[in-house]
Amino acid sequence: MILGILQARMASSRLPGKVLAPILGRPMLELQIERVRGCQRIQKLVVATSNDSGDKPIAELCDRIKIECFRGDLENVLDRFYQAAKLYGADHIVRLTGDCPLADPGIISGLVDFYFRERCDYASNCQEPTLPDGLDAEIFSFSVLEKAWKEAELPLELEHVTKYIRNHSEKFQIRCLKYKADLSSLRWTVDQEKDLEFVRRVYEALYGDNPEFSMKDVLALLDEQPQLAEMNKKYQRNEGSKIGASSS
Repeated sequence: MILGILQARMASSRLPGKVLAPILGRPMLELQIERVRGCQRIQKLVVATSNDSGDKPIAELCDRIKIECFRGDLENVLDRFYQAAKLYGADHIVRLTGDCPLADPGIISGLVDFYFRERCDYASNCQEPTLPDGLDAEIFSFSVLEKAWKEAELPLELEHVTKYIRNHSEKFQIRCLKYKADLSSLRWTVDQEKDLEFVRRVYEALYGDNPEFSMKDVLALLDEQPQLAEMNKKYQRNEGSKIGASSS
């Protein structure tokens, strides 16, 4: 079974509560879940948040929209993922983060297909990024996650789910899926107020006519309105070690 685990928390040093920030009158996380549910390669989707009282609103949202919510350790996100994957009987895990409201189901499906074609232990589209920041996804087997859970000791390896895997290429077969063009300079993640403003503008322009708009639709919008891409361009990719920690 391919399990999607979308990690989310309310705490954020730069934009607290961002995962529930309103977009078109709905929580950002709810819109991302709606998009990820469109990925047919993910057989079950679970939100993984912490047991901290501050994350109770995330659990309440999940209850309202009828999606499974697993609550685990606040700091040891690796353990949170392992316990969730074990509980739901996952064979393979797609890792997603709750600061990516423009997540594209087609991009995620493409990564899943790549992972199985390559027969690797771990695959991502963000370790050597070519896609816009905010379309990140990773996939790995349960056995690989379990090995990392048993062997990781450093605080950063416990906080950042896949850091141990990526730091030990001698133990794991690691592959990176690259897009045909380099779009890595585009910033579609939400970590700053300007990021949130950008995403709101995208949803306002596209969602009404096509709730299932894709990356290509966003790119077409940016061609028509290039000033949108300038709104948050000054921020650096992977702030706060995004590949490992976003919305943990």
